[in-house]
Amino acid sequence: MSDPTRTSQSTRHATDPAAAAARTPAAAVAPTIRRRRAAVFRALLAAAALTGVLLAALGSPAPAHLLTRFTVQANLAMALVSACSAHRAWTGRRPVSPRITGALLPFLALPALAHYALPGADTTAFTLPDAGAPTAAQAVAPQFLYALTPLAALADWLLLTGPRGFRLSYAWQWPAYPLLHLAFALAFPAMAGAPSPTVTTALTLALAICLLPLITIGIDQVRPAPRLHNNRISPQGIGPLK
Repeated sequence: MSDPTRTSQSTRHATDPAAAAARTPAAAVAPTIRRRRAAVFRALLAAAALTGVLLAALGSPAPAHLLTRFTVQANLAMALVSACSAHRAWTGRRPVSPRITGALLPFLALPALAHYALPGADTTAFTLPDAGAPTAAQAVAPQFLYALTPLAALADWLLLTGPRGFRLSYAWQWPAYPLLHLAFALAFPAMAGAPSPTVTTALTLALAICLLPLITIGIDQVRPAPRLHNNRISPQGIGPLK
């Protein structure tokens, strides 16, 4: 009995167009979809994240110490990943793994939550240093790092990214680095560049670190799919012609 998964000798060595098409993988003939609007938006997102970091560095007496702050690390990662995503969307290449892009959503939300909702959290290693009399750059930088960049990343996820790309296993992978950063800030506050957070603040941060990925994954499973591009074929893969 012949094996249907193997290519016959006649098909393998045939040179007519029908046989050549049968041996051509689908990825080689699939049309390249360039998402120009998504690429431009993600390039602006990368610029916003980088601008916030630069403004924070200009207004700080010790710019190198800002690299120990979680919000600066998260925004630098967002700038790098968004630039890569913009290039891939512009050229029609495979997008960046949702394991990476999805992790940045709770990473950016955590410092914003600590800044706006936790009293006294500005003295922790998750936010910027508390400036007594802030300069113009120090006053504008938090607007980029805590508001503009997280909201733009949220809009990119909800409006320009397909749903149900996050797996349940990410719920324990994404909190790994924030929890490690929190433990480092508790054990070595001097090296973290900030005083050790109080017990209440540390427990609240740990709870938020664990809950934010679960909330993100849960929303991703139920949110509607955005209309990314107009095709004649349904983007669901199986369905009638539009």
